[in-house]
Amino acid sequence: MRVVPLARAADRDEDYARLGLKRDQVEQWEDGMRTSGGRDSFEWWYFDSRLEDGTKVVITFYTKWLLKPRGPEAPLITVDIDRPGQPAKDLMIHAGPEEFKASRETCDVQIKDSYFRGDLHTYNIKVVDESVVLEAELVGQVPPWRPGTAYKYFGEHDEHFFAWLPAVPQGRATVTITEKGSQPRTLTGVGYHDHNWGDVVMSKLLNHWYWGRAQAGPYSIVATRLYAEKAYGRTELTEFMLARNGKVVADDTSKVTLLLEDAFIDERSGKPVANLLIYDYKEDAQNGYRVTFRREETILDYRFADQVKGLKHILARVANVDGAYMRFSGGVSVERYEGGKSVERASDTGIWELMYFGHVE
Repeated sequence: MRVVPLARAADRDEDYARLGLKRDQVEQWEDGMRTSGGRDSFEWWYFDSRLEDGTKVVITFYTKWLLKPRGPEAPLITVDIDRPGQPAKDLMIHAGPEEFKASRETCDVQIKDSYFRGDLHTYNIKVVDESVVLEAELVGQVPPWRPGTAYKYFGEHDEHFFAWLPAVPQGRATVTITEKGSQPRTLTGVGYHDHNWGDVVMSKLLNHWYWGRAQAGPYSIVATRLYAEKAYGRTELTEFMLARNGKVVADDTSKVTLLLEDAFIDERSGKPVANLLIYDYKEDAQNGYRVTFRREETILDYRFADQVKGLKHILARVANVDGAYMRFSGGVSVERYEGGKSVERASDTGIWELMYFGHVE
């Protein structure tokens, strides 16, 4: 009897044909709006940067808050600014459906007076808020990369999907921060942009995931591990991309093993967190790469139940809403092996996250 996977990466020839995609070419329309905005669908465009003075800036444009995808469009922008020696600044800018528009031909998203625009190589982002204005430019250093078709299908008959497109796996970022009453500050560094969308609330499909990206010497890394919910066989889906000097050198997920080590229980969320994420990529028994993420700091840590207030918060707790989100920073290293020996090593700092939708099993 043939076993049908309950969750799978959509990377078959028929998947490409059905979705109208080319195997080795990402096109501009793929970073345009891909959903209808209707009930259960969700979509977001994400940017993060690590800047020269240690500042980290994360900006996300949503068609609707990912925890509430069942209603109509409820556009939202979130901003996280983490500066060395200063309190973190977190913003949420809400808008009505009439204040949102997005192209289906290219990435051109507008929410109120803010926008997120680009062509798979150069992106310009502007966020306007009462307390701060951010302007970011991202210029690609690694070409757009798509893991398979970008889609993960869930169900015996591919009933649902979640899609992820790293449009700029690594780029040069220039960010200008203008806070109310202060002079503009312009910083440069390394940035990243991806695009995510799906057709059903993610907590139905996914229990949790690790995701991270980093630069180390000549290497650029993007890696993720998705853990499907019980209804989908707790399938583990890994994606991995390693580029050297702007050229992809490793992205065959069948060659990747992820090791999670030195785990602890996060006090705030009660979730297990691995201090070490080790992606082993083996071309064969003697050759390959090892990428290690080593947590040094948790820069964001919240529970979903805390995102609502008053009676809704009480109801969320009673209903056992158990989701949590954590963002980490720390050292990232890449080792290259030839003939069973380490022949190259590079390291730097990176950003990665743990998103938990479900209960710890």
